[in-house]
Amino acid sequence: MSQEWVYENYNDLLSFGYKVSDRLFSGQSEFQKVEIYQTLGFGKILLNDDLVMLTEKDEFVYHDMITHVPLFTHPNPKSVLVIGGGDGGTAREVLRHKNVEYCKMVEIDKMVVDACREFIPQTSVALDDSRLDLEIADGIKYVRETDKKYDVVLVDSTDPIGPAAPLFDDEFYKNIYKILNDDGIVVSQGESAFLFSDMQKKLMEIVNRQFPISMIYNFSNIAYPSGLWSFTFGSKKYHPLKNFNPQRVEDSSMEFQY
Repeated sequence: MSQEWVYENYNDLLSFGYKVSDRLFSGQSEFQKVEIYQTLGFGKILLNDDLVMLTEKDEFVYHDMITHVPLFTHPNPKSVLVIGGGDGGTAREVLRHKNVEYCKMVEIDKMVVDACREFIPQTSVALDDSRLDLEIADGIKYVRETDKKYDVVLVDSTDPIGPAAPLFDDEFYKNIYKILNDDGIVVSQGESAFLFSDMQKKLMEIVNRQFPISMIYNFSNIAYPSGLWSFTFGSKKYHPLKNFNPQRVEDSSMEFQY
């Protein structure tokens, strides 16, 4: 932090600055540095290893898009697995769907969960929901060893460095395919087409090798560099356009910000 600013830098080519009024939390976990700041324009922000994971001002964009696209594509998602997502925002949106009976969340870093519980209730509000089974564990090991089956898997990961690197390889997606039901869907954080096009291409090739329906979809927000970010979509059966029923959205009576 330089005076009243905290900066996020990308490969010494691009920098974003946030004007802050307070540092609410700072800690070094087994996996990464975790920080939460109060900013003047974006609410509270969460950084892992100096990279912004979310801001209160625009977190709804990411969490709406990672969750509601697959959950409204699948006709009746009852069981959902969230890999990562320690801030709680993805689980919060999953649990707004009344037909979801069980949501398993596997997050590797307890410090992220605890810090967000204390300082960012906007996203962590649903972490005590009775339908949520939160486990602090390695998501890669979990999908390799579990005998549970899921309708939807959401890979809410950081960039493919450090503990998240194996989330971007073939073995992980083979295991995802194995634990999905016969009509299951997986959506994953898919990086930026502008800044990480090679990484995005590699991930799409992996998803395409495993799933008969695979594609990418984009969203725009403030906090992620370039302003354009992506999710990858892999499905065993349902197509997000051909099988989308807008009446289900109307009937849900749910309201969305994005």
